[in-house]
Amino acid sequence: MSELINNAEKRRELLKHLILQLHKGEAPNEVRMQLQRILGQVPYDEVMAVEKELIDEGLPITEVLKMCDIHSAALKGSIDTSAAKTAPAGHPVDTFLKENRAIEWELSSLKQAFEAVNKGVNDDDLKAAIAQIRVRIHNLCDVDKHYRRKENLIFPFLEKHGITGPPTVMWGKHDQIRAMLKAGVESFEHMEGVGLDEARTLVELVFKPAFDGVEDMIFKEEQILFPMCMDTLSEQEWWQVYNQSLEIGFCLFDPTEEWTPSGETAMASESVSEEGRIQLPSGSMTPTELNAILNSIPFDLTFVDKDDTVRYFTQGRERIFDRNRAILGRKVQLCHPPHSVHIVQQILEDFRAGKQSRAPFWITIKGRFIHIEYFALRDKKGEYLGTLEVSQDLTDKRALDGQQRLLEYAKD
Repeated sequence: MSELINNAEKRRELLKHLILQLHKGEAPNEVRMQLQRILGQVPYDEVMAVEKELIDEGLPITEVLKMCDIHSAALKGSIDTSAAKTAPAGHPVDTFLKENRAIEWELSSLKQAFEAVNKGVNDDDLKAAIAQIRVRIHNLCDVDKHYRRKENLIFPFLEKHGITGPPTVMWGKHDQIRAMLKAGVESFEHMEGVGLDEARTLVELVFKPAFDGVEDMIFKEEQILFPMCMDTLSEQEWWQVYNQSLEIGFCLFDPTEEWTPSGETAMASESVSEEGRIQLPSGSMTPTELNAILNSIPFDLTFVDKDDTVRYFTQGRERIFDRNRAILGRKVQLCHPPHSVHIVQQILEDFRAGKQSRAPFWITIKGRFIHIEYFALRDKKGEYLGTLEVSQDLTDKRALDGQQRLLEYAKD
């Protein structure tokens, strides 16, 4: 028996067999007893490996989703995470874990409200419990941001490492939990004046499934997903996850500690070259692609650096003001007529001093409605980088009416 326990391949085969037993309807408690008796504890990476094998062998994702909660329940207490890496403070996984603690607090309060409904004997008790459930269910809906960071930031990197099945299964569970939470929120529209028996029915059929789904997802994350991610993702990949997390936001927790990888990794993540591609926080492109994009947008852009020197302008088809390369390297004040240069100077000074960040205005030229706006450009520390001028002819757009659907556009 010890040979079986210490042989990873045989252990995975047995784990797969036990999970398939669950799929065929075996009782979770009986399977859990077999797991504990035969395997002792199952390393977390083997759980994911077995799940992937089942998917690769043709078990439909829908079927994996159906038995996901059952085999998770059977594995609780039988997954070994002793070898898992610990995330440092401020690391994306550290933030996920602290969000889970906040989620668990909401779940604990929700559980107390459930118990109050089950024990309630009068209308006042029931109203108080229902009010508590309402607050906690609304708060738990914030878990959407937690799940979206996994889906949009973590899963793409796992897929690049060839791990595709488990993220697909987990995403499916996210959607189920979202649907249950939405049903919980919507059910309050019909709870006015409900009796005790109706409230208990709603708890069992609507609120408790949402509770169980969120609680079980915490188990899946902390026992399986996060340890696997810590083993799989590189420091540079985690740096990208860290920098992009703010775009989605956080769940019931506001991170206060910063995390920075090694200096080389931080510099590499902001590098400019990958086979000639310009690497930006939201993607990459070649200089030729970037030039085509900038010259295709339907407005003029002009960039003036922090020293008031003109450094760049687009060359699109719809030119509003004359531009030629002779202005490159020229002070922007010299590119305006004397009667208006003081206005330009005031805008730049306000931008540089941090008094303003944008300056819009619009004029009519030869019957055309022209919108012009200056934007102050700043780095992450708020330091002034320069000014972007955006000019657009809005005459035709202001005249739009009704609607025009896709593929009804005019052919050039």
